[in-house]
Amino acid sequence: MVLLDDRTRADRLVSDVSADIINGAFAPGDRLDELSLADRYGVSRTPVREALRRLASSGLVDVRPRRGAVVASITPAKLAELFGAMAEMEATCARLAAIGMTPMERRRLEEFHASMRPLAADGDAEGFAAANLTFHTQIYAGAHNGHLAEIASGLRSRLMPYRRAQFRTPGRLPRSHEEHGAVTAAILAADAPAAHAAMLRHVSLVEESFEQLANGYGDRKQDAGSPDRA
Repeated sequence: MVLLDDRTRADRLVSDVSADIINGAFAPGDRLDELSLADRYGVSRTPVREALRRLASSGLVDVRPRRGAVVASITPAKLAELFGAMAEMEATCARLAAIGMTPMERRRLEEFHASMRPLAADGDAEGFAAANLTFHTQIYAGAHNGHLAEIASGLRSRLMPYRRAQFRTPGRLPRSHEEHGAVTAAILAADAPAAHAAMLRHVSLVEESFEQLANGYGDRKQDAGSPDRA
């Protein structure tokens, strides 16, 4: 049984380990030992086990016989494929939501989008990331297609570490909120083609923002290792 505090610690640990994998603190193939991770992040082994389970489901970690958990190797091409699939699934959900959302669902989406504005304005990346999940989930539900929502949710879980990471790109929160606004406006207007296009653009910009962040990590590591920077 996982206690509430352990679950909360696991949530934080998933975020912290994901960030360290993405920024290169852990390299592909590195072994993620439970005891070492517990010491590094100042937690017990219980939330570490839960965090590794979730990281494995997202594809950031592989669990291998006799080696335990290791950092997975994901190529830029594979990541681009995942983002492409995610964009198409979410765009389809937005198109169907524009057609099929009930008046109450549309009002809730509009109100929830408005409630995210202070989070974006305050630069609250953690709060915005949590609200962002709810925003997209409302659109999946509004598509009224359970199979499609399940596929979209699965892809989202796989890409969650990368989608959360891109919120650290400077200026990303207000831009993301503006992109959500375009999607919301199209859904409220029952404009299915516009909703599809707006969501497709939004997810493509999510990928672009992550690439900017990842390139920035790479540049900083190169500068740190350059003798001219010593």
